[in-house]
Parts: sequence; C-alpha cells; structure tokens
Amino acid sequence: MQLSVIILNYNVRYFLEQCVRAVQTAIQDLDAEIIVVDNDSSDDSCAMIKSEFPDILLIQNTTNVGFTKGNNIGVAQAQGEFICILNPDTVVAEDTFSKLVAFAQNKSQLGMVGCQLIDGSGQFLPESKRGIPTPWVAFTKITGLYKFFPSWSICTKYYAQHLLPNQTGEVEILVGAFLFMRKEVYTEVGGFDENCFMYADDIDLSYSLLKKGYVNWYFAETTVIHYKGESTLRDHNYMLRFQEAMQFFYRKHFGQSVFSWFFMIGLRVGAFLFSLQKKKQAVSTTNSISSYVLVSNQEVLRATLEIQLQAPVIRIEDIQIQPALANQEVLFDADFISNKSCIAQMKHLAKSGLTFKIKPKNANFILGSNHSNDRGSVISW
Repeated sequence: MQLSVIILNYNVRYFLEQCVRAVQTAIQDLDAEIIVVDNDSSDDSCAMIKSEFPDILLIQNTTNVGFTKGNNIGVAQAQGEFICILNPDTVVAEDTFSKLVAFAQNKSQLGMVGCQLIDGSGQFLPESKRGIPTPWVAFTKITGLYKFFPSWSICTKYYAQHLLPNQTGEVEILVGAFLFMRKEVYTEVGGFDENCFMYADDIDLSYSLLKKGYVNWYFAETTVIHYKGESTLRDHNYMLRFQEAMQFFYRKHFGQSVFSWFFMIGLRVGAFLFSLQKKKQAVSTTNSISSYVLVSNQEVLRATLEIQLQAPVIRIEDIQIQPALANQEVLFDADFISNKSCIAQMKHLAKSGLTFKIKPKNANFILGSNHSNDRGSVISW
C-alpha cells in the first residue's frame, strides 16, 4: 500500500466529514487507506463515520489520550509506505497526495514534508514552515521582531522566511496539521513523544528527524485549507503554553545547557516587552452578510440555502469569481467545483474582504471560517 492518512478527531463532526470526503477523492487513484482515530468525542463523530464511511478503519479511544498518543495509535495500524498525519479541520486538493508521493519518492534522506496551508479566509498560514526555536528565534517570535524586521535574516528564522510561500525548499520545522513521511522513518524516531506539551509535538518530531540526518521539506506545489490555524491573539494563557512547549523542547534536546539558560532570560525579557504592548483583540467573526454568491449548477441548492440563510443567494456557474461587496460571502458547491478550485479562488480573493464557505461533496451542510482565530461555523439542513 502506498499511503495511510491518519485523522485524529475530537468533537469536530462536520469538519471531520468534510475532511474525509476530500481525502477520499484525493486518494482514489492511489493504493491508500484512511484511518480515523477518535479521542472519545461526545458528539456524533463516530456514528457519522460508521454510517457514511463504513469501509474506513475507525479506532474509538475510550478516553481523550491527546494528540501525540492518538496519532501514534493510528500510525501503528497503518499499512502504507507513506503516512500523512492530518488534522480533521483541513481540506486537501484532489491532487495533494499524488503530488506528494511523486515528490517524496525522488528524495533521499527524506524526513517530513509539509505543504502550503491557508486559513478559512484564504490567507497563508506562516506556521506552514518554521525554523528551530532556539532561544533567540523563540525570542523573535514572542516579541514580534520577525514582523518588525522582515529583511533581517537574524529575525526571520521562526517562520523560515528565507522561503516565500510559493517556494519549495528545505526547512527545519513543520506543523502538525499536515505531516507527510515514510512510516518506517516515523517508527525509527519513535513517532510523537507522548510526554510533549501543547505546541511542542511537531517541533520535537521535526527536530528528532534532523538529528538523525533526515531532511525536512516545505512543498509549495499543493495547498491545503486549515481552518483552525495558529491564533494571532496573544494573551497570558498563550504565553504560558508557549513557554511550556519551549521548556519541554530544550530539556529534552539540550538538557541544562547554555540554551536553557539563555532561553529563560529571553522568555523573561520577551514577556516583559509583551506586557508593554497593547494586546491584540480577537478578530470578530460575526459579519453582517447582506448577500451570498453560490458557485453551483444546482438551483435546488440555491433555493435551500436562501431559506437556511434568510438572505438573497445568487447562483453563478463561473468559478472565476470577481470581488464584489465586502459583506458578501461566497459559497462553493464541491459537487460542482473541485476542492482544488475552491482553494485557488480563496487564495486569489484572500484580500478582497469576501468570506467563504464550502458545501462538501455529497453533504447537506456548509461550513467555513472567517479568520484563523475563528473556530468556524456550520449550517446544516
């Protein structure tokens, strides 16, 4: 078998269904499998998988065992030469996996491969590619220096800004929402460290591969939607989680070295500077949508959505959408337009002020997210 896609779920039933439907389409020309691991969800995620996707391997944990252990459980059952760790709040393009398999087969000493991630508004997510969070690099992240001095290489390593979003190249750290690699390599380094704190699991796995002599790659030739990208809200809880993650990383890989000492100093200085800044306010996800544009060939769907949304819905069949009113939302019908085309249009219109939702293939709901802060919203019928 070529590929196993492992999706770890916890209480995101509709995002899971959209994710699985997109993956099913993307693997139809490959010898591949989907494994869903559920961390004791209280919604009807498992019932939905059993009903809608009876051929998919579903592993139901009786407790929430966390991200690292949950994925390790899924990988242990994988039969594929390659594995993809995939968040359930993602949408892959139809050619995502075929492109990655072709790319990976031609690379020696391949560690992990990540791809270009965008949020639900079409904006590029910078955590798609990152550098090793040494004390200085972590400091530039905490203080925002990477934004203030984008032309200074010493300040731009956290988000691997030596590569543009559309440039494929070697990177050090990849994000856990989408990780593609050979199963034997994952097993060799022990998979995810189940002792990791939040925010450290993907950093730890990426760095463990580098230490073994493997090379990690950012692959820009396919784009995946990740609805719950890294929040731009920086509050006290965020700072605590970030510190815990970095402390775990340094203790494991550097012990009580000079790295740890500089790190603690850097964190204290960074936290002080952070406290002097005005905290960013969470982006409001409540938009006053006056009308909707449905990209579909189904008039019945247009009428249904007009009733559900209680607002005018204009149906068009031209996928080359032109920016219109800032308070207009675009609805993509994935039975009419491919996920790849949806993603391309979202990227193209990312700065237009439009918002987006997608009706997944063969589904009776639409969902989307207006910002990387936003957990997303679902309308079903």
